[in-house]
Amino acid sequence: MLVAAANHYELLQITPAATSTELRQAFRRLSKRFHPDTTELPEREAEEGFQRLQQAYLTLSDPERRRAYDATLRAIQPVLRSAPRAAAPAARPLPVRRALSGGEWFALLLLALAVIFSLVLGVGLAWARGAELLRPPSWWVVDPQLAELQVVEPQWAEQTADSSSATAPDDVPAAPTGAALQPSAAGSGALAG
Repeated sequence: MLVAAANHYELLQITPAATSTELRQAFRRLSKRFHPDTTELPEREAEEGFQRLQQAYLTLSDPERRRAYDATLRAIQPVLRSAPRAAAPAARPLPVRRALSGGEWFALLLLALAVIFSLVLGVGLAWARGAELLRPPSWWVVDPQLAELQVVEPQWAEQTADSSSATAPDDVPAAPTGAALQPSAAGSGALAG
């Protein structure tokens, strides 16, 4: 793959007019293909290819080195034109599909666990607070026969209604023994007066 490259530009599969951004993108793309940790190539071939990529990138990324390299290329260009050349490299490299690395799998696992934990935490807190987990939407049409619900008052409400007729209007009936105590609407000022 990299053996047929005559110069650094062909090695990185860019043109001599490439910008620094294009140079960096080409190096990153090819380094994934030849880096010993991410390639399926034989170790020795991957190591040599990666070192050549690094050397080409270091030469072309430094503006002064690049000028000197371009001058050298221009000087030997007539010699290269007269010599027979091998087949030209493809204009666009084929995309590289590689398996996910262990770190990428670990990051995906952590992301999935974070989503699951967030859902469990949200539903658990809503359940603990007594919120309705499933509520029909407001536009849901209920059967008209069931629409009229009868309001059933608790037994102690009937008892207080009966006992309130016998007491003075400003007396407050006592709460039943099983009912929870709640503060009055008047607040603590009602106790003082």
